Amino acid sequence: MDAALILARYRSDSDDTLSPILRPLANLHEGLPPKPEAQRLLLTGILVSPRPDLGLKLLKAAGFIREHWPELAILDDVDHSKEFHPEGNVWKHTLETLRYRKTTGHNSAAYDLRLSLGLLLHDMGKPLSASSGSRRFNGHAELGAWAARKFLERLGFDPSLIGDIYYLVKNHMLPAALPRLPLVRIREILESPLFPTLLELYRCDESSSFKGLDGYYESSAAYQSYLKNRRNPYRFADGKKMGRQGFSLS
Repeated sequence: MDAALILARYRSDSDDTLSPILRPLANLHEGLPPKPEAQRLLLTGILVSPRPDLGLKLLKAAGFIREHWPELAILDDVDHSKEFHPEGNVWKHTLETLRYRKTTGHNSAAYDLRLSLGLLLHDMGKPLSASSGSRRFNGHAELGAWAARKFLERLGFDPSLIGDIYYLVKNHMLPAALPRLPLVRIREILESPLFPTLLELYRCDESSSFKGLDGYYESSAAYQSYLKNRRNPYRFADGKKMGRQGFSLS
């Protein structure tokens, strides 16, 4: 556990492999299972660090994740379409998204825990979802939100934080459709103070794929348009038409 934290906090170069010095520690996972509080502090410490992917890789190699966080371990068993996900399966994709986070505020070493947990758990529902033909992972956002809540509750995370992660995981597919949606239907989601974090999750998710960031920029523009029109209900002559997204304040 300490080695995983060291990797996540201090290994900030481009080497994605486990250090030869630390690799032997992958065989030392044994003894009594750590208490939920210790697991929570470990996961938190890794996720707010610059390279959580390396810390998580070590825990996986040591068998820790398979034994204590099986909800994450099974992500390694689910393949992604290589057309859009060059990084491979769901586990590798999840780790890759974490590398596109931005630091918070003026602290160049601080990373947002909510965003990081959202990224770690955003595809947790894929192993639980059904696939049919070209339609894969049907309902995985809703299933993932439920699984993420159970996982975080088991580790003893604060209920308010769990609620935030539930929102992020459940809605993580929504930003991609934002430019085409009648925004009045999702007004409650848009009004959440977490929506900017949801957009950041979408940016990190898209950055780890072949898709590029055009979709992210379009969605950000649609959200900014919504905020602008929401503050000025008389922007248009009839006082009702609030733009091509089809929402109204009347």
